[in-house]
Amino acid sequence: MNEEEKLTRFEGEMLPLMSDAYNLARWLMQNEQDARDMVQEAYLRAFKFFSGVRGDTGRAWLLRIVRNVCYDNLKKRKVHSSDEELENIPDDSSPENQLQVKSEVEAVRSALASLPEDFRTVLVLREMEELSYREISEITQVPIGTVMSRLARGRQQLAEALKQMREKDLV
Repeated sequence: MNEEEKLTRFEGEMLPLMSDAYNLARWLMQNEQDARDMVQEAYLRAFKFFSGVRGDTGRAWLLRIVRNVCYDNLKKRKVHSSDEELENIPDDSSPENQLQVKSEVEAVRSALASLPEDFRTVLVLREMEELSYREISEITQVPIGTVMSRLARGRQQLAEALKQMREKDLV
């Protein structure tokens, strides 16, 4: 495959997955600009090794690259959450309702951010990206049983973190 054919195939198969890649990076990096940088780096890596991709595993393959790029970057530095998205929640009703929605979004984001990376990753891939257990297994490179276990434990820890936040707010 020459470079022109490779580029055409890459654009056709990988570019439609950019929003999926960004969503995963956004949840892992917890910062919009960092997520964009990670997606860009992931796409550069993906293009470099794209000749070896076969079949319908492109999505899982790309998201695995995004995950690895994000994890590599997170290991190098500490990431702080951005509140930028909270400011962009649309006006849907009264100021009280808007405040409630922003508060709930912040609580879920904070609780999700408090989870260990492995649990956070599988939760984002399953609940937000709606990937199958098999696809998550391919991306995280762990057995499907481990994916299911991490999902169950991650959901429990997320629920517990949200419960503790609510109790703290009531006191």
